[in-house]
Amino acid sequence: MRWRFVPDAVWNVKTRRRVLTLLFALLATQLGSLVSPAYACGCGAMVPDGFSRIGVQRETSVVRWDGRNEQIVMRFRVDGDAKKAAWIMPVPGRATVELGKAELFTDLGRLTVPERRTRGYFWPRDADWPFSSGSGDGVGAAMPGAGAPSVGVVGREQLGDFDVARLTATDPDALKRWLETNGFKMPDRLSAELRPYVDQKWEYVAVRLAPRDRTKALGGDLDPLRIRFDSDRLVYPMRLSRMAKTPQSLGLYVLAAHRMEPLSPIGGAAPKVAFAGTVTPQGPVAELTGSAEPVFLTAIEQEFPEPARIDGDHELRATAKDTPYRRAVYRDELMTVGGVPAWLLTVAGAAVAAIALVLVLRAARRRKARSARPLSGVA
Repeated sequence: MRWRFVPDAVWNVKTRRRVLTLLFALLATQLGSLVSPAYACGCGAMVPDGFSRIGVQRETSVVRWDGRNEQIVMRFRVDGDAKKAAWIMPVPGRATVELGKAELFTDLGRLTVPERRTRGYFWPRDADWPFSSGSGDGVGAAMPGAGAPSVGVVGREQLGDFDVARLTATDPDALKRWLETNGFKMPDRLSAELRPYVDQKWEYVAVRLAPRDRTKALGGDLDPLRIRFDSDRLVYPMRLSRMAKTPQSLGLYVLAAHRMEPLSPIGGAAPKVAFAGTVTPQGPVAELTGSAEPVFLTAIEQEFPEPARIDGDHELRATAKDTPYRRAVYRDELMTVGGVPAWLLTVAGAAVAAIALVLVLRAARRRKARSARPLSGVA
């Protein structure tokens, strides 16, 4: 074998080239992930402008249904670097749109707050004496008109930072072209995902988010929107969230005559009830229900770890019984008697009893021994 001497300068040049090539490859990968749009929205398809990105961290909605008319007040918590974005929501009938009130979510959160309970435990744990010496407790620009004759603009409103268009469409491809004509690159899958709604002759609410401060990216809790439409069944559109690239989280408050439940998980984790009970509407809640009469409130939470598995819209029905439920949050507390741990009193009492028993047995043996001893001096 012949050894070839490579000068340090040549070796350093080659090494630097390889390192730079690797860095460029890594950088390209990261840039590719950054510019890929995140079509993430639990009720529709949220799309950023250009190559920016936006993601919906959580969607919380309030649904009011009286058997004939449905109202949805929705609020998104988003993050990303997009300064503009849009989302699309299919609705089964002609819709009206207006701004909702953020106080509505505050009031409902207060009505459904978990009950706090104390749960005692007997034996000491890691944070208790003698194991531990310490104590621990634990929008801007107007939206142009329709770009294809098979897309109709029912109406358009400027609502704060939202530019809202209410649309009809007889062709999903035409609707996709209309949206692209209005400045947004839409996913290729959108036409296919819209087909079931077009076949059922649903309509669409297209919302353009463009904050008045155009220098800031969209982030945090957006202003809620209130959408109304006629419906003889309680439905919550979810099918378009199949296009989301990240896990989705849904919080749903339902105000109706009875306790409500989803017909199926539609491809997500099993829905969980966080609250169920009759409430007396006040303030924004009474404004939404249109009355101060008691109404049944059901709070439902659901996770969608794999959005691609979503296979339909949520349809909710009344349960067999209006069984009330309130989630309980437990605070574990060491059981005490007069400020002294119960376990310590029990152990001390058992020790005293054991010592007393030993003393009693010892005394009994002594008495027995004395009684068995023969008497001296007897003739």
